[in-house]
Amino acid sequence: MSPLTATPAASIDGIRSAIARGETTAKALTEIYQARIAGEDDKIHAYLSVDNDYALAQAARIDDLAVKGDSLPKLAGVPFGIKDVLTLEGFSATAGSKILEGYRPPYTATAVKKLADAGAIFLGKLNCDEFAMGSSNENSAYGPVHNPHDLDRVPGGSSGGSAAAVAAGMAVATLGTDTGGSIRQPASFCGVVGVLPTYGRVSRYGLIAFASSLDRIGPFAASVRDAATVLGIIAGHDLMDATSSPLPVPDYTANLDRGVQGMKLGVPAQYFAEGLDPEVRSAIEAGIDKLRAAGAEIKNISLPHTRYAIPTYYVIATAEASANLARFDGVRYGLRAPRSDTLAAMYRRTRDLGFGAEVKRRILLGTYVLSHGYYDAYYRKAQQVRRLLAEDFLTAFRDVDAILTPTAPTPAFKLGEKSDDPVAMYLADIYTVTASLAGICGVSVPCGQSKAGLPIGMQILGKHFDEANLFRVGHTLENL
Repeated sequence: MSPLTATPAASIDGIRSAIARGETTAKALTEIYQARIAGEDDKIHAYLSVDNDYALAQAARIDDLAVKGDSLPKLAGVPFGIKDVLTLEGFSATAGSKILEGYRPPYTATAVKKLADAGAIFLGKLNCDEFAMGSSNENSAYGPVHNPHDLDRVPGGSSGGSAAAVAAGMAVATLGTDTGGSIRQPASFCGVVGVLPTYGRVSRYGLIAFASSLDRIGPFAASVRDAATVLGIIAGHDLMDATSSPLPVPDYTANLDRGVQGMKLGVPAQYFAEGLDPEVRSAIEAGIDKLRAAGAEIKNISLPHTRYAIPTYYVIATAEASANLARFDGVRYGLRAPRSDTLAAMYRRTRDLGFGAEVKRRILLGTYVLSHGYYDAYYRKAQQVRRLLAEDFLTAFRDVDAILTPTAPTPAFKLGEKSDDPVAMYLADIYTVTASLAGICGVSVPCGQSKAGLPIGMQILGKHFDEANLFRVGHTLENL
């Protein structure tokens, strides 16, 4: 492990208890994390912006409560980072793109506000692939993030900054977003826990949209318990998001210690086929064996439409991106190209200057599949296949409580290794896009290392709104 990750992150409960007992202060803890960022982030580049005064002002409010002896909120004094596709009033929100450089939104995302209300300390905004489009964090307009375990390798994407900040001890927990694997894959590459909540479990209000039927907000943390705690705080219905679920939010930490005795866990053959790195296979199979030894019943299952997931995802996601990104035109906010004689020319120049190559590629592809004459052949057909993928999971969950798979087919690859081959990059999402299309929940939990010391993550997938069972399995694996 890199020296940068040698110091384990403090736990959420530990921080809150220490502040309540007067053993430390929120200000002192905030300054420790600010010093780590100042000393280490020039190597990693996880943060796009920091605001030390803002964080210290938040910490002062927590310390005032502690001095008075008042009950502290659940996240009191916990240092957080926020992916830069989420809005926080007063902070820039670039989405990793030049087209939003300098944009400061006048409102705060619901998930971010819930963290603030729970006492979290915001250290800054985190680097990401431009508009969350990427699997390596090399598409950020502000430079790539480096994996803390090996600075020559990618941290995963698009939430690479969110995963790397936790792995490097530059935040106790962070928020990321996942459209086709953008929380789970970076969590695997960086050796942390990353959660994909059920679609609708967390409000998307304040999220700069990529693909609205796929985008989800979720936490990164160093432990399953901390990730479960954060999800319990940010989850819930929101009148500002019509797609958020009204279902009550359970206590996700209540059953963490129950173990997996009697649980039925499925292993799909399609996720252990050609293309899976031997070291990843070995680590995942060893993790499955440990869960079996802990009392779980392991069942072989089939998800037969898995091979159609990548083309289905990249039709639907790009179509929605084409529609969502039409709003960035140089008129309302963000970059405006100079010296344009007509409105149409200004649109063209602004979008050409403001968007990076990968975003342009996806807008073009999405516009094509939505165009007259191709809509039925591509977009409508992709939606039909999406339904088949969802039915695969519904069928499987009649027989099992959760599904175990690799999170990614390989450990973290080297910077630049796949940047010239977008198709190879897209294929790296093969194990994550299925859950995204089906709307189910998932979590990536560390499950060993490669011979080179690179982290390997196990993906645990669950039924809609069954995050509690995922945390139960993940916590057991973590302890084993």
